[in-house]
Amino acid sequence: MLITLASGSPRRRQLLALTGWPALVRPITVDETAHAGEAPEELARRLALTKARQGLRQNGGAALVLAADTIVAVGGVLLGKPADAAEAARMLERLRGRSHRVVTALALIDRRTESELGDVCATEVPMRAYSDDEIQAYAASGSPLDKAGAYGIQDRHFQPVAVDRLHGCYANVMGLPLCHLVRTMRRLGHAPPVDVPAACRGETGYDCPVYANILGEEA
Repeated sequence: MLITLASGSPRRRQLLALTGWPALVRPITVDETAHAGEAPEELARRLALTKARQGLRQNGGAALVLAADTIVAVGGVLLGKPADAAEAARMLERLRGRSHRVVTALALIDRRTESELGDVCATEVPMRAYSDDEIQAYAASGSPLDKAGAYGIQDRHFQPVAVDRLHGCYANVMGLPLCHLVRTMRRLGHAPPVDVPAACRGETGYDCPVYANILGEEA
């Protein structure tokens, strides 16, 4: 089952590869400005579906089009991708030592029928109390600039997240909740060729406590 991934994110490409489903990567650019009063889940759903529909129009070759959008929300404020190192540093200061929500919406379109399916994953993410020097070094590295909230949970040289206190989906924080993707693909009649929770654990080193509940399986 060939999938068109309507995203330029290297993290989403990396995670999708763990499922065993082959993919064509076709980056999509859309206006990600939030509407007035738009909740994180609503914004993520709208943007993911917009990307998937644009991917369907622009790119051919795969039976399914997959898009995703990730929103970071803290204290009623939505954090997108920082414009520069200074904005990245400000975002990291806001997140330091507190928890925030990461919401990722998925949108899948079956090219044959143009049927649209979606799912949403939300994770509470506890951040450690990193130092000002760590913030400046990480911001200057350029790594935060293509990430919502200005950090990557997988960036082990910085390790911004207190993973020992995380109780949700790690892959969601990276940008593609794999078990939600499997659940949505099953609705279209497609089972993954590999054990996705095991592949995710092997890649991230995170002993996920929620995959069985998401997939309706015994842990």
